[in-house]
Amino acid sequence: MWQKIRFLLLLIFSVSAFSQSPKLSENAQVSIFTCGRGEQLYSTFGHTALRIKDESNQLDVVFNYGTFDFRTENFYLKFVKGDLQYFMSVTSLEEFIYEYQTDGREVIEQILDLPLASKQKLLDELSATLYSSERYYTYKFIDRNCTTMVNEKIGNYVGGKNLEKVDDKTITYRKLLYPYFENYFWYKLGINIIFGAKTDAKAEELFLPIELLHSLDQATSNGKSLVIDKKTLVEGTPETQAEFSFFNSIYCIIAFLGLMLLFNKRWLFLTYLFVCGILGLFLCMVGLYSEHQEVLWNYNALLFSPLFLLLPFLKKENLRKVSLVSITLLLVYTVVMINKPHLPIMLPFIVSTLYMLLKIIGVNPLRLLPPVK
Repeated sequence: MWQKIRFLLLLIFSVSAFSQSPKLSENAQVSIFTCGRGEQLYSTFGHTALRIKDESNQLDVVFNYGTFDFRTENFYLKFVKGDLQYFMSVTSLEEFIYEYQTDGREVIEQILDLPLASKQKLLDELSATLYSSERYYTYKFIDRNCTTMVNEKIGNYVGGKNLEKVDDKTITYRKLLYPYFENYFWYKLGINIIFGAKTDAKAEELFLPIELLHSLDQATSNGKSLVIDKKTLVEGTPETQAEFSFFNSIYCIIAFLGLMLLFNKRWLFLTYLFVCGILGLFLCMVGLYSEHQEVLWNYNALLFSPLFLLLPFLKKENLRKVSLVSITLLLVYTVVMINKPHLPIMLPFIVSTLYMLLKIIGVNPLRLLPPVK
């Protein structure tokens, strides 16, 4: 019994001691880490973290706003809905760097020119946050992530506002994200199907780690450069040109759809369209269910139309009417897609869907195949 009480008192004392941050010396440093891309989907865009170092206090810690727990109950449902809680964690420099060395991911450090009072206030704020409910935040892909949280914290001590994005603001979010999926076709396809109209807006918000790095490079405070030193702590493994893989390319989709057209079976066409209808219904439902702005108003539901769910159960005239409505929606979708960067990877779906719908109602496009069986 007494051992449990002593352990509890020791735990309370330790937490209290750490939550009361030390008084920083004149040599204390605040810096931002920009970390390279990883192989996992959640690490595709890199990472941002904040370091506070003070050798006089034997202090060297990294505050990380990109922490989440896979063990969270209903993890995937919460992620889809948009109320998954990320949280701030703290680790030693050695532990943080070791992870990125192991994965071969670059870590760039930018040391900031902040007055001692600002450094102290920042450390006090972060330490207090660590032991309060404020350490948790609701993750949003564009609006609230590890980069925006660090930008917000730093902005409080640099003119009282977030750093402005200096990278190109004229391209869309969708186009901005394209280079990150260069060798990951299925990621690219999935992201472009699930993302809606918001990602076609101009990318004016700073939300990617590399954007914060570039903005810090050009930021000033009191007429001086905000970054006083920049160095690479971990040399990332150079990205090798990925070898061509048929199964990780659009040619796999083209071959699959082409084979279905060659089989020329009515039941196969209806089955494919029914599955597309399920996907379309999911896109509509997730737009209503999710709080992620990126999945709202998803025009891909015109291509993967929920109306397809009716086709296997309709006869003659009703089948023709629903098919004609679906063709009209498909043409509208094609017009919407004209200036979109993901048109090339959606084009095989557009062509094959149009062909199947025409064949089902008795039209033989270009007379390439005999009437549907």
